[in-house]
Amino acid sequence: MAEIRIENLKKNFGDFIAVRDSSFTIEDGEFFVMLGPSGCGKTTTLRMIAGLETPSDGRILLDGEDVTYKRGAERDIAFVFQLFALYPHMTVRGNISFPLRLQGLPRREVRERTEEVARLLKIEPLLDRGVGGLAAGDRQRVALGRAIVRRAKAFLMDEPLGALDAEFRDLMCEELRLLHKRISATSVYVTHDQIEAMSMADRICVMNKGDVLQIGAPMEVYNRPATKFVASFIGSPSMNFLPAQGNVSPGDTEIQVNGARLAMPEAREGLARTESVLGARPEHITISQDGALRGRVFAVEYMGARQLITIDTDAGRLRVRAPNTVRVGDGELVGLSFDPARVLVFDPASDRTLNSALFDADGEAHAHG
Repeated sequence: MAEIRIENLKKNFGDFIAVRDSSFTIEDGEFFVMLGPSGCGKTTTLRMIAGLETPSDGRILLDGEDVTYKRGAERDIAFVFQLFALYPHMTVRGNISFPLRLQGLPRREVRERTEEVARLLKIEPLLDRGVGGLAAGDRQRVALGRAIVRRAKAFLMDEPLGALDAEFRDLMCEELRLLHKRISATSVYVTHDQIEAMSMADRICVMNKGDVLQIGAPMEVYNRPATKFVASFIGSPSMNFLPAQGNVSPGDTEIQVNGARLAMPEAREGLARTESVLGARPEHITISQDGALRGRVFAVEYMGARQLITIDTDAGRLRVRAPNTVRVGDGELVGLSFDPARVLVFDPASDRTLNSALFDADGEAHAHG
């Protein structure tokens, strides 16, 4: 397989900037997920890697070779589309083996490699069936098989599970990850679904409006978001945001929200303005009668062992993820405590995080230093 290196990559469509000066490296054998909303530039970036779009500027290197202006057919890359793109007049065997037959490989090798991939994807009994009557999950396996059978340097996938229902999508997420481990392929996967990204990626690249905002392991991106957008886009439910008051100076370890002083990790950067934004995930807020911030319960959603409690405060509405042993009712006045190691503060102008806790590999917070 191969390393993919992106250097100052840009793509303009007239006056519209689809990708703005992106630079990053996808390691050999890595499962790299590009995540962001529609129109953020992730699919355009993938298409440039594949040779389906020509960059306006920058370079793309595959296994050390500059392939920026090479055609897709010359790049030894396999592409899996969202809508499968199978040949309806062919059987499953015919679809999977098609790239090998195009290469003119001997019939025996074509048959052996096709059946090997079919076993890997658990679709061996379907080999001699037409693709038209297959379930969506099986059709996606066939599309994956056609890509894998080539043994290309890299596999590119553009929202390949987007057309599947929730049950099939969860199953295919697990199977894709297991498949990646078996074949040790360099894989680039595009999605707008943060749950897919968190469950499959070695590293996630979060994009918005043509910019790469952050690249990191799922735990790092979740616990240490570089910007307010990243913090809001990753997590379900999203991070809570409340307006904060007072200047923020480097070294500060407290922030004021609606008159309450809340502890936070030490600020790395200062902010001249007197307004900032506090961020806290639902699981990092606790309902306690001695909590510094007060609010009234608006709604309670029971979710098995956990519950989501929506609370209205004078600073704004927020959501708390709590054990189902916590008993509160609609309209009840409660106190709220914030995990001091997990509170984030954002600059509303630049969107950047001003402070961040440090976390170990298990996501446990420890002292900033």
